[in-house]
Amino acid sequence: MAKATVAIVGRPNVGKSTIFNRIVGERISIVEDSPGVTRDRIYGTGEWLTHEFHLIDTGGIDMGDAPFLVEIREQAELAIEEADVIIFIVSAREGITSTDEEVGKILFRSKKPVVLAVNKVDNPEMRTDIFEFYSLGFGEPYPISGSHGLGLGDMLDEVVRHFPNDLEENDDEDIIKFSLIGRPNVGKSSIVNALLGEDRVIVSDIAGTTRDATDSAYEYEGQKYTIIDTAGMRKKGKVYEKTEKYSVLRALKAIDRSDIVLVVLNGEEGILEQDKKIAGYAHEAGRGIIIVVNKWDVVEKDDKTMRNFEEQIRAHFQFLDYAPIVFVSAKTRKRLTTLPPVIKMASENHSLRVQSSVLNEIIMDAIARNPAPTDKGRRLKILYATQVGVKPPTFIVFVNDPELMHFSYERFLENRIREAFGFEGTPIKMIARART
Repeated sequence: MAKATVAIVGRPNVGKSTIFNRIVGERISIVEDSPGVTRDRIYGTGEWLTHEFHLIDTGGIDMGDAPFLVEIREQAELAIEEADVIIFIVSAREGITSTDEEVGKILFRSKKPVVLAVNKVDNPEMRTDIFEFYSLGFGEPYPISGSHGLGLGDMLDEVVRHFPNDLEENDDEDIIKFSLIGRPNVGKSSIVNALLGEDRVIVSDIAGTTRDATDSAYEYEGQKYTIIDTAGMRKKGKVYEKTEKYSVLRALKAIDRSDIVLVVLNGEEGILEQDKKIAGYAHEAGRGIIIVVNKWDVVEKDDKTMRNFEEQIRAHFQFLDYAPIVFVSAKTRKRLTTLPPVIKMASENHSLRVQSSVLNEIIMDAIARNPAPTDKGRRLKILYATQVGVKPPTFIVFVNDPELMHFSYERFLENRIREAFGFEGTPIKMIARART
């Protein structure tokens, strides 16, 4: 399901990164007292009242001529363009500044819902100091303290209230949705065009030519697909056109809407660190994954080249040991017909359900082969397992104490389940839960 997008906007040093970290629950943004430390937007996922949403932490907007402030302003304007709702952060300590007023003018022009949050209200007595912020024209200001986590619930209540009503898509269960993600210039658009047999997406040797995610209908041997092409993901901090700067977010949105994700590598360039980060987005989202090596036509090959490349992929992508690997050439269209059947197989496994009785037979057999570990004299006891969800297949394992379920033993059980049922192309989620 598609997620709403929320942008945190404001001048430097009002505490945007602290609030971002509070909402996503992780220390992702760099927090420092020096203005302008957050120079690039950082993306995270927040959740409130059962609503998941993308969160963008922007660099502060300032109208001065200090270094990189022009770039920060451009990034914030792009984030505003992408956002469904904007959280406008101001500071109770400094009151309204001329920069706040200028930021307000930018936000008015955006025509987007704006929730005004007055940060650094660290004690109840300071709440009387927020009334001047009504003059910014965004309605009721919400007093919050990012450093202490105060008032964020009321603010997020208002943010969620402004989410669009059309986020849920009318999914046709018979149509498999898949997206292509990867670094710019690995050939994602060329693969789309080769599958469709037409130049539906702009293709160029210039990295990052595809500016937006686009959908295309496709059918192969009676199976209907929707292809979601994405703009290439760039490495953070690299200099590139400003319109590329939110391509990561657009790729994340495409992943949200997909059943299966094709992680496209450049066979000519080999595997780069950025490829692993890109694949990590899809893995964490629980999507079915296929690794596609493109431009295989230009690689000098012998009878061991493909096997060696597969071994490199398995070494670099150990967290994707379930993902099939397909070698193709969009340019010559070689091996492209192998893609649709693999996508269909991964989709079926992504939605596969297994009977509890059979599942428990496999689990008990695995325990007999490799008894559960002990910790400080206490042995893990696995009582029962059941599948509670699909896309991805999700299993709850009832145990005497979840803390005794070590990661390595959980991995062992997952491998036994995969041996029994396949699940090629899809991650598996296992949750240890105490029996009540």
